[in-house]
Amino acid sequence: MKQPLSSRISARFVTTTVVAVAALLAPLVLTGSQVSVYVLLLLAATVATGLSMLMGYAGQVSLGQASFYLIGGYTAALMATHGLPTWLGLLAAPVAAAGIAALVGIPLLRLRGHQLAFATLAIQLILLSLAGRQEWAGGDIGLQGVPRLEIAGYEFAGDVSYAYLALAALALVVLVTRNVVASRPGRGLRALATSEVAAASSGVPVPAYKQAVFSLSAGYAGLAGGIYAFYIGYVAPGSFPVLQSFEYVVMVAVGGAGTVWGALAGATAITLLVQVLNNVGTMGGMPAEAPTILSYAVYGVLLVLVVLFLPRGLAPSVAGWWGRRAARRRPPPGDPSAPAPADLTGTAIT
Repeated sequence: MKQPLSSRISARFVTTTVVAVAALLAPLVLTGSQVSVYVLLLLAATVATGLSMLMGYAGQVSLGQASFYLIGGYTAALMATHGLPTWLGLLAAPVAAAGIAALVGIPLLRLRGHQLAFATLAIQLILLSLAGRQEWAGGDIGLQGVPRLEIAGYEFAGDVSYAYLALAALALVVLVTRNVVASRPGRGLRALATSEVAAASSGVPVPAYKQAVFSLSAGYAGLAGGIYAFYIGYVAPGSFPVLQSFEYVVMVAVGGAGTVWGALAGATAITLLVQVLNNVGTMGGMPAEAPTILSYAVYGVLLVLVVLFLPRGLAPSVAGWWGRRAARRRPPPGDPSAPAPADLTGTAIT
């Protein structure tokens, strides 16, 4: 028996309000190093939201999502270091990432499954090689001294200001994603997630929708990369390792593909876990490669555990458990104390 719509809306509203208030207060109560982790968490959640939509609706796995993060970062950094307004660089970052994704997506999206995954990984490897060899990109050293972001005369100079900027970017990405999913093309995306053949037979332009989702998810990553460039103050090939793309995939798999809450939950869990592993790996007596080895090992264990015990991901599994728990606590049908059913507007039908 399904939970009444009014109850679901109420629970969703309360959860959203609590998360929003906590997100707004976090930069004010966290310490300096913790705020830095918080900014990186929000940027990872922005990228993971796009990847969750790509994996959950278009059914495409990208092992090179950090390549679009790189494109956004380098675009913003190049424009800012060449004297252009920093706000213009931030606007150009998602546009450049989405545009390049649209171009490379034409041949790449003809591939499926592991072939597409490895092809996107190859794109990142190519970009890392090019960035490390080109003088205009700073070579292996990268672009140093990226100026602080300035919008309408306000300079983003501290961690707290960038935390709210990253939070605003994430809120924008979440809003766009929810509107896209709820729109008429979103219904086509949901059909596409179920079966490509059925969606195509129903008139859904499958290749065009895949291309659109691929470009949109890349634009999200480009926006996050632009903020990252201004926040850190430099970009280099080492800022966008291959492991970062695997992190995004693990975030989506752990949180739950095709859901906004899944992307947020997965990004939070993995980012905090990475910080713990880095702290453990940098303890005295540990080898230099310990953080990387620990990360790969834990990612592998997490994926195995999720596939075995939470195949839908963390957020959908928790939501399903909560719904079953609420259903068991409600009076059976016909009980005088049972609430009246709700119509589509959330009001009781009497």
